Amino acid sequence: MLKVLIFDMDGVLVDSMSYHTEAMQHIFDELGINMDKQDIYDKEGSKTVEIVSFLLEKEGIDPLDFDVDGLIRRYRAEFARILVLKSFREIDECLPILRERFMLSVVSGADRNIVHDVIGRLFDDIFDIVLSGEDVEKGKPAPDPFLKVAEMLDVGISECLVVENAPMGVEAANRAGMFCVGVPTYVSKESIMKADKLVDDHRMLKDFLLGLEHPEKEEVESLRLIYK
Repeated sequence: MLKVLIFDMDGVLVDSMSYHTEAMQHIFDELGINMDKQDIYDKEGSKTVEIVSFLLEKEGIDPLDFDVDGLIRRYRAEFARILVLKSFREIDECLPILRERFMLSVVSGADRNIVHDVIGRLFDDIFDIVLSGEDVEKGKPAPDPFLKVAEMLDVGISECLVVENAPMGVEAANRAGMFCVGVPTYVSKESIMKADKLVDDHRMLKDFLLGLEHPEKEEVESLRLIYK
């Protein structure tokens, strides 16, 4: 039986990817480096440093010869400047109910300060575990972030369900051996076809999650107390 629901942040919990792409585009434009926004959507879920390195290499720039850390610092500042926090209404409606039924976790490839700031401001006291791209050595599409959640909660992979909206996240969930629900927020359905379950939108996602069989509330609270 499922005990843990694991959510990606950008595009699943928060409608924020356009701000990530705009912030990165602004910094690359200032540097005079070409960048295709679609590459960020395609690489969504990966660590920021890996996305930046990919974008530079695509333009024939060796990341080792570039101030990647400085670029990322400028991107973080620009993202914080332009971000308008907006969670998906359906997520707001179902998370308090799901918290009564399951342990909840966030696994994001974004930077730690961004992830904790967004989750703290929009979903305070909802999630039991929040992992950022800086909390694991290998981020998505490696399975490590999802496996770390299972390890931290001492549950089996069959007791975890992942909600993702990007190819990298779906691949990571597949490689972790966890059931994956895909919602195509910013990408085509075809790009996340390897998810075990596809929903059209957040309304269908909400209905699916609320219909999941779940353990008794006492069992969830006991697991929560043991973890804490």
